[in-house]
Amino acid sequence: MHIQIAFRILGSLLMMFSLTMLPPLMVSWLYEDGGSLAFLETFLVTFFSGAFLWALFHRYQDELRIKDGFLVTFLFYVALGIFGALPFIQSSGIALDISGALFESFSGLTTTGATVLTNLDEMPQSILYYRQQLQWLGGMGIIVLAVAILPMLGIGGMQLYRAETPGPVKDSKLTPRIKQTAVALWSIYVAITVACGVAYWAAGMSAFDALCHSFSTVAIGGFSTHDASIGYFNSPLIESIAIFFMLISGINFGLHFFAWKEKSILHYFRDDEVRFYLFILIVSVVIVTLGLYLAGTYDPASSLRYASFQVVSIFTTTGFATDRFADWPHMLPYLIFFGAFTGACAGSTGGGMKVMRVLLICKQGIREIHRLIHPHAIFPIKLNKRPVSPSTVEAIWGFFSIYVITFLFMHLAMVASGMDFLTAFSAVGASINNLGPGLGDVAAHYGDISPSAKIVLCFAMMLGRLEIFTLLVLFTPMFWKK
Repeated sequence: MHIQIAFRILGSLLMMFSLTMLPPLMVSWLYEDGGSLAFLETFLVTFFSGAFLWALFHRYQDELRIKDGFLVTFLFYVALGIFGALPFIQSSGIALDISGALFESFSGLTTTGATVLTNLDEMPQSILYYRQQLQWLGGMGIIVLAVAILPMLGIGGMQLYRAETPGPVKDSKLTPRIKQTAVALWSIYVAITVACGVAYWAAGMSAFDALCHSFSTVAIGGFSTHDASIGYFNSPLIESIAIFFMLISGINFGLHFFAWKEKSILHYFRDDEVRFYLFILIVSVVIVTLGLYLAGTYDPASSLRYASFQVVSIFTTTGFATDRFADWPHMLPYLIFFGAFTGACAGSTGGGMKVMRVLLICKQGIREIHRLIHPHAIFPIKLNKRPVSPSTVEAIWGFFSIYVITFLFMHLAMVASGMDFLTAFSAVGASINNLGPGLGDVAAHYGDISPSAKIVLCFAMMLGRLEIFTLLVLFTPMFWKK
């Protein structure tokens, strides 16, 4: 492993990230909200920190290896979370301590959408925009962006792509060259964001709100510029637009690429994962709609409206709200919250365990039942009519087991910090699934939890965004052996 190379690339990436402070700086100047100094200082500190690292290690030019990719990805996310917290600490418009600022920064970069901030409607516009921008950059992945625009990464960029890209199948490239793949993904991502923003604006949002909410919708992040989230607008049309773009952002972007390339949408309906994804959402919407109506919470039309939005928002791990689903009757809040554990499709901007993993686990379970009936028969697991290799199935079960064990330990850590069982369970679940809103005391915001709990949840957010193994591999002795 080449630690020097990792720090050289980290320096380059930090210099690149420093440029993202310029748009909120311009927003601050435009709205004259007094936040320009915080972003200017963050830009200078981040840029010169990156330049120092690059100057110190620029002589090391060897190619990245697999272990280097894991290390760079981890270091970059930690560095981004720390440097990204500076505007929250320095801004005069808000009052956050270090743990709160780190929580908000990591929540944005990992597209979790959990927040410690309240009174968003009174916040400086530059801070509101900055939160949304953090989510948008984290949605497709900042390292994927780096691979797209930094030729210096060369072939080694594939190691970063594999380390950051979500999903059980990480070696598939859409184009022969990894840089072209990264450019293709980001081009689609930008195009969908623009379409979403224009649709929001045409539906009645202000230009600022449309831009900000398009960022967090397509990133499946969930940050909003208002305390009431999407419910602030009280518009069925805006909610329908949000549902549509949350749905397509929760689908594998590789399918979007092929749909655009071949000018056909048939790829979506032929894909087993997408069909299972839509099946889960439709069945859940029906159940929640009936539950709300039978409980007398809403009339039939309103039950369908609120159920459709909240099911899609939570199941895709976006986290937008039009109503406080945690207060819904009976088992409905738990049904909706557990949907986030499945999450969106692999290769999307969503969180959770991913629909593909859950689908293959279900197929494996069905196969074991069939084996009990016919012990000597061979039942291959197939995805899109193609056999899935045993190694892929083993990797998915390994991921699931580590996911459960990690979840339990972090849940115990939250209980030890003073949380009640439900709040601790939902806080960890919302963080590790990159969801955002939870149940209990974190249904509205996370501002009242202890500083130590916030730091633990930051780690949980990174685990979820980097899909556990990318992060936990750094804590194994084998990783550090030559």
